[in-house]
Amino acid sequence: MCAGRTWKSSETKDYVVIEPLTRDDIDDVLAIEEAAFTNPWTRPMYLAELENQGTSFCFLARDTTRRAVGFCSFWRVLDELHINNLAVLPEFRRTGIASALLEFVLRQGAALGARRATLEVRRSNDSARLLYERFGFSVAAIRKDYYSKPVEDALVLWREDLPLAGR
Repeated sequence: MCAGRTWKSSETKDYVVIEPLTRDDIDDVLAIEEAAFTNPWTRPMYLAELENQGTSFCFLARDTTRRAVGFCSFWRVLDELHINNLAVLPEFRRTGIASALLEFVLRQGAALGARRATLEVRRSNDSARLLYERFGFSVAAIRKDYYSKPVEDALVLWREDLPLAGR
């Protein structure tokens, strides 16, 4: 779909390169998962995602030293973008990398024909919820006890009218 692209959101202090995930990058994603989530996805899960071409997409953000610092995975299902995971290494949070990834992924989804986007976020994850709200997402539903380790409700967020490709 796209080769690596240098990307900078309005919040990013430095440019990041955002590129499609490859098998060689899975260890980097697993390290970010482990640092970010209490119930991280596994290697077999990411290998299965890589095999599901055309539906499953994952993009890796690298800093100016080429270190993997964040990633975002999503599915395109008909005209919807389902964001599965968005994570940034703890020491790189609040630098604009999550914003750059989210902006990039929303544009990629729109280029693939998605017109709206959805995701789940832990009810207690205020910083993530605020990020998503800045990008036009709003709470549409609650999934009771959706998360484990610890058990917690998920807020189901939706955003309508994704940005048109090229804007």
